[in-house]
Amino acid sequence: MTTEAKSQVTTVYRVTGMTCGHCEGAVTGEISGIEGVISVQAAAATGEVTVVSQAPLDEATVRAAIDEAGYELAGQS
Repeated sequence: MTTEAKSQVTTVYRVTGMTCGHCEGAVTGEISGIEGVISVQAAAATGEVTVVSQAPLDEATVRAAIDEAGYELAGQS
């Protein structure tokens, strides 16, 4: 059994332009590629993306990943 001693950070971002499951998948895929990200849950209906990571993420890195997916980071919720 492995024990994770590290604390996890949950951050909710507001993303504009997501309208469907494909959008959610594109954003999730790009953010999942950021080092330290444990999980990503995107919800097009609310425009919110919940990210669990090993440490706080650099907002510029998250913004670049969302831009790469074709959407815009509106800030944190």
